[in-house]
Amino acid sequence: MIRLISLILISWLVPWALGDSPQNLDVLITGARVVDGSGNPWYSADVGIRAGIIVAIGNLKGQKAIRVIDANGLVLAPGFIDMMGESTLPLLLDPVTAQSKLRQGVTTMMAGEGTSLAPQNELTIQELNLPPDIPHWESFRQYNQLLEAKGLGLNVIHNVGAAQVRRVVMGDVNRAPTPHELIRMQHLVSLAMDDGAAGLSTALIYPPGAYANTEELIDLAKISSEHGGLYFTHMRNESDHLLEAIEETIRIGGAAHLPVHIYHLKAAGEENWPLMRKALARIERARDSGIDVSADVYPYIRNGLGLSSFVNSTHFGSGAEAFLSTLSDPKARQALKQEIENTSDWENWYQHVGRNWANVLVVQVPTGVDKRYEGKSIEEIAKIRVQNTWDTFFDLVQKGPVEVDPKTMDENQKELALKSRFVSISSDSGPMNPTVSTYAHPRTFGTFARILAKYVREEGIIDLEDAIREMTSLAANQLRLLNRGRIGIGMAADVVLFDSKLVKDTATFERPMSYAIGMEYVLVNGQLVIDHGDPTGVTAGVVIRANKQNALR
Repeated sequence: MIRLISLILISWLVPWALGDSPQNLDVLITGARVVDGSGNPWYSADVGIRAGIIVAIGNLKGQKAIRVIDANGLVLAPGFIDMMGESTLPLLLDPVTAQSKLRQGVTTMMAGEGTSLAPQNELTIQELNLPPDIPHWESFRQYNQLLEAKGLGLNVIHNVGAAQVRRVVMGDVNRAPTPHELIRMQHLVSLAMDDGAAGLSTALIYPPGAYANTEELIDLAKISSEHGGLYFTHMRNESDHLLEAIEETIRIGGAAHLPVHIYHLKAAGEENWPLMRKALARIERARDSGIDVSADVYPYIRNGLGLSSFVNSTHFGSGAEAFLSTLSDPKARQALKQEIENTSDWENWYQHVGRNWANVLVVQVPTGVDKRYEGKSIEEIAKIRVQNTWDTFFDLVQKGPVEVDPKTMDENQKELALKSRFVSISSDSGPMNPTVSTYAHPRTFGTFARILAKYVREEGIIDLEDAIREMTSLAANQLRLLNRGRIGIGMAADVVLFDSKLVKDTATFERPMSYAIGMEYVLVNGQLVIDHGDPTGVTAGVVIRANKQNALR
């Protein structure tokens, strides 16, 4: 009887371990140090892949494969998931931009904050300044078709931005929507969710998103909830009112009956750094009470935003063009200077940088502005222009979108967040081609490699297994992406192999356009996109669409 039971078990386990078909594997990875994404200790195993799926784990000696990879000395882990990859438009315009993600091990990225790539109307699509060969679109269905036809280097997931639907319906005005406008906005959210958006997302410090009150957000979030979606947010405040912003986020989730996720959690401004511990404790208490709330962070103490964010968003209530024209008036500049220096009832980034323009690094200027300014602080640019810093600031704001990296955080809050079980990882940066772009925040190229190099290998803040968990299964759970983020039979074969002793971010604020190193192999849906550290040019990514069962596929 024991022998019979053993034979039955073997007959069941062998197909489970080796796949239930004698077909050759597409890829066989041998001798790997497997960190499976669960947080469990690593183990030694071979891994077999067929048709984009992990079909075998164990001792696969003798198994045949089209491609065999000797992983001796390498860590095998699930592909990393970027919880805030900003925008997929660069992937549509230039497939090379995917390398900035892939070379740091990212195989899936979330896109969409306050704005999103859909819905669009005639005005918003024109503002994207698309090349003439790119067709215009209105919906995610149309946009996703364009992405898939172009070919994707990695998997992408979209949110629908609350500010995006607001702009399509109302423009940039600072007022509450009429009942009819709100219905139209809800309809656009519903269409986006039908097209596979994972949820509703907000950016509540930027106009016009900042003009939405809590009740408006709840009304939109309810539509996401009806479709099984989530609520993602760049909160209304990330500094002195951080705890109140968390309360608003939790309230939205409770009223709309859906999980909530906080993008790039931070406590900005030296006087606010102690708030990070309180913020994490507040989220922990919410979770203990049964409220599904989570967060992500990026591993840098400089954040990134538009220079115009240093002006109270209420001034943009009649549109950016109308406000920017007023900056030609010296009296208007003086009044704004006084307001920025002396008021703090809004997200005042000038105060968060210690009232020091030397802490505000300009990283990207629009066409027509001197490119020498990129990589220099406002204070340094003022010296180049032989001008006072405030006039330099106002001149740059007036010239259009200027991106800056202000120094507002400390390492202690990063370490606290990384040790929290509900905090995943994001770059808060879109894909980028370093041969075309001129400057970037180093997180664009280095976020995930930096976690492995700085916080795991060099400083031992967290161990390798937990770092991988935060970058894979935790993020997958937060997105309800339950067929990725783990090494297991039947899981999608998004896989990375890296040298844990060599993996490193090379991008710095002085030299940000630099790829990470140490990722030897990266597979997306079972296909090699990085082979021996070099890109293959294969576009194996897919648009991952949500469904009403609250699952992404």
